[in-house]
This record gives sequence, C-alpha cells and structure tokens, in this order.
Amino acid sequence: MRALRILLIIAIVLGGIFVAVDRIAVNIAESKAADKIQSSQRLSSSPDVDIKGFPFLTQVLAKELDEVDVSLSGVTATAGGHSVNVTEVTAELYAVRIDSSFSSVVAGRGEGAANISYADLSKAAPKGATVGYAGAERAAKGQVKVSGPLTDLLEGQGVALPSAVKALLQGRTVSAYSTVALNGSGAVQLRAEALPKLPVPGFDQRLRKAVDYDLKIEGMPSSIKLDKVTASETGLRFSGKGTDVRLAG
Repeated sequence: MRALRILLIIAIVLGGIFVAVDRIAVNIAESKAADKIQSSQRLSSSPDVDIKGFPFLTQVLAKELDEVDVSLSGVTATAGGHSVNVTEVTAELYAVRIDSSFSSVVAGRGEGAANISYADLSKAAPKGATVGYAGAERAAKGQVKVSGPLTDLLEGQGVALPSAVKALLQGRTVSAYSTVALNGSGAVQLRAEALPKLPVPGFDQRLRKAVDYDLKIEGMPSSIKLDKVTASETGLRFSGKGTDVRLAG
C-alpha cells in the first residue's frame, strides 16, 4: 500500500513537471511564431499568438497544431487608392502545419475578421462624401449613412456648375442611406436606397455616381476570402474564411 502511495506521488510530481515544461514550451513557441508572423506580414507591432490544445509537445512532434488564434495590430490596407487602417484583425486557424523553427506557418483552414472605421472609409469615398453610422436600426440592415455638401459631391464627379446654379445649391447637404454588400470579387458595394430630388434637372444621375460606389480593399491576407460585411457603431466589420492560410514562410 505504501509503495502504491509512493508511485502515485511520483506520478503526480512527474505529471506536474510535464505540464510545467509543456506550458513553458508553448510560451516560447508563441513568442517565436509572433516574431515570424510580424516579419512575414511586415507588421509594425508584434501580434498576439495563442496556441490552443494540450499537450503542446505532442502536437509539435506531429508538426501540426490543432488551433492557433492570432490577433494583429498595425495592419494597413489600400482602399480606393488610399491607405486605411485595419483594426481588430483576428484569425482562428486550424490544422496549422509548422516546421521546427516556426519559419513556416500554414493553416489548413482559417477564419478571419477585421474592422475599418468610418473615418478611414470616408478617406476612400468619392470626393465630398462622408461615410458614417446610420443608427442601430439601419445598421442591423447593413446600411451606412453617406452624406456631403451637394456642390462638393457634384464637382467631385466633374460637374462644372454655373455660378447661378452653384449659388442655388450652396449650403445644401445630401444624405442617403446605403446598403453595404460584398460582390463576388470581394469589393465593397455601397448602394443608396433613395436620393433626394434635385432642384436642378439633369444632375440626379451624377449625384448617384457620387453616392453609389465600389470599394476594393487590398492588402488583406489573400488566402482568406471576405464573404460577409456588417455595419457597427464604429465602422464596417469584414469576415471571411480560407484554406491553406499562410502566415509565415
């Protein structure tokens, strides 16, 4: 009985040592993976990497991790020819293939999400247009508010306004609620449900061109295809899925 008790104590001690060694190893691996991802993706700051699953060491021996969660910051993308900040970039990666030095990190499949603020979306909007929050009810329908001075919107579309017409329209602001969607190529489409009738005939179509536009966002991981966009109080949130998502190597 005493021998059994001693064996049990030894097993508990060894088990505790194994758990401690396993956790130390995973912390080192997370730091190393973060450095590789930062270098590979050319990020301005180190990402947060969380390697899931236990034990970690057996996953390393198999050279495949069950799940790795990554949070990125310092990400920029190009939208409408303008550099925009991408915030709250997260990725959940599964069946992650690695090598011993973490110089190669490739996930069999992954899910990602990111936010772009209304301020950055406005930078990429047509001249004179500002994109903003449309309120909780309309945001739930995937709508945003697009507004701007009427003269700026028209002149942004190359419309030469005679002095008399410009004086008539001066000070008038146009606001429209636009539905946001993704097309097949991953570009963001903004389409206004209705526009106010202009007091000057012939400019309605030009105004719609200033309000309805497509926004191609480039610089995101190419292996994750964006398939959903939702409107929130702070901006648009994009999400998507992909296979063979390469973060390093």
